[in-house]
Amino acid sequence: MSEISLYQRLGGYDAIAAVAAALMVRIKDDDKLRRFYDHRGADGIAREEQLLVDFLCASSGGPMVYTGRDMKTVHIGMRLDEEDWARAMAHLTATLEAFKVPEAEMREVMDFHESLKREIVEVS
Repeated sequence: MSEISLYQRLGGYDAIAAVAAALMVRIKDDDKLRRFYDHRGADGIAREEQLLVDFLCASSGGPMVYTGRDMKTVHIGMRLDEEDWARAMAHLTATLEAFKVPEAEMREVMDFHESLKREIVEVS
C-alpha cells in the first residue's frame, strides 16, 4: 500500500487553492508585506497566485506541473528580510489554523516552507 501524499491529506487541489487564496489576502493586507503587490496589475497578481497553487500542489505530491521559475530566481531583488519571512510564516500558520489543517500536516507544510527560506530571504 502506498503512502497517502500530503496533497491528498490536505484535501487536493480545491483545498490547497482555497488556502493559497486566503494566504494571499492576508499577505496583501499586511502593512509591511503589501509593498510587494502595490502598483501591480490584477492580471500579474492572478498569474502569480495560480503559480503559487501549482507550486504547492506539485510540491505536496499532487498531479499539477509547476511551470514557474525556481524560488531563488522568483524572489531575487525583492529584498525580503527576516521580518518579512517571519510575518509571512505567521500568516501561513494563521491561515492553516483557520482551515483547521491537522497538526501533522501543518507541521509538514511549515517544514517544507522553512526549507525554502535560504532561497527566498536575501537580506539578513
